[in-house]
Amino acid sequence: MVEDSDDFGHVPVLLDRCVELLTPALRRRHSDGSGAVLVDATVGAGGHAERFLTELPGLRLIGLDRDPGALDIAGARLARFSDRVTLVHTRYDGIAGALTESGCAADESVDGILFDLGVSSMQLDRPERGFAYAQDAPLDMRMDPSSPLTAADILNTYDQADLAEILHRYGEERFARRIAAQIVRQRARTPFTSTAQLVELLYQAIPAPARRTGGHPAKRTFQALRVAVNDELDTLRRALPAALDALDVAGRIVVLAYQSLEDRIVKRVFADAVASRTPVDLPVELPGHEPLFRSLTHGAERADAAEIERNPRSAAVRLRALQRIGRGEA
Repeated sequence: MVEDSDDFGHVPVLLDRCVELLTPALRRRHSDGSGAVLVDATVGAGGHAERFLTELPGLRLIGLDRDPGALDIAGARLARFSDRVTLVHTRYDGIAGALTESGCAADESVDGILFDLGVSSMQLDRPERGFAYAQDAPLDMRMDPSSPLTAADILNTYDQADLAEILHRYGEERFARRIAAQIVRQRARTPFTSTAQLVELLYQAIPAPARRTGGHPAKRTFQALRVAVNDELDTLRRALPAALDALDVAGRIVVLAYQSLEDRIVKRVFADAVASRTPVDLPVELPGHEPLFRSLTHGAERADAAEIERNPRSAAVRLRALQRIGRGEA
């Protein structure tokens, strides 16, 4: 979901490619998108949504986000389309409930779904949210400020083994045990309250040769804490199957991921979705066991050099897309 600034503070990543991939499904009934439903499962500041609503004047959009601040910005940006837009405060694994809340019938399927994962620049660029290691701020990192768990809670209360596991699993930090041990020693003297405290500890805990390679030494720990605070990976594991189940035949889904842990989950779920359901020991495809989805991309697509030059944060993006081609449960 990483974006650069425009009048609303954000420019969406791979916008033209998302439009190219999703529009055929949204126009399949009527050229203006009438009768079509697009779910923007991570609506953010509404940049992707605005483009679709502008180009398809009959389209209905349901936008989800766990961050109420993002929904306020999206609501302002999309105000002129208010009769065709429903915004829902929920995580993206709440897609089924959001459809019901938006008035979709129980048997009504959607034509397009877009996921733009990760933390947005409006969250990174607001110091009070505590996502960025470049600015001193409270150790918060909640995408939904009403959620109970903060990064400070994890640092100050989790035992050493759990801290090491979080840093290793969610940040792929090779010095996870060393960092966890130092966190426990330091918090016994002074509880963690600010990002600057944590950054200072990381400079001390990570050996000097390692600090000179692989980017900022705080990058992996901050990622790990953010993922843990927001339960990002398990939420994604629940959200993707729910999204696939919601798609109508000929409907399409596009997912933008910005870190390898997310992309591995997307890759695995999509690979399962396009696989044949015929038992592997049978020589022919059984009727009714054909794949339910086909891939619209060859592996993961990346931003080109021109987009990366305009928006350096797009360099990390990986795009994958599927189309439903059969009925049945994904």
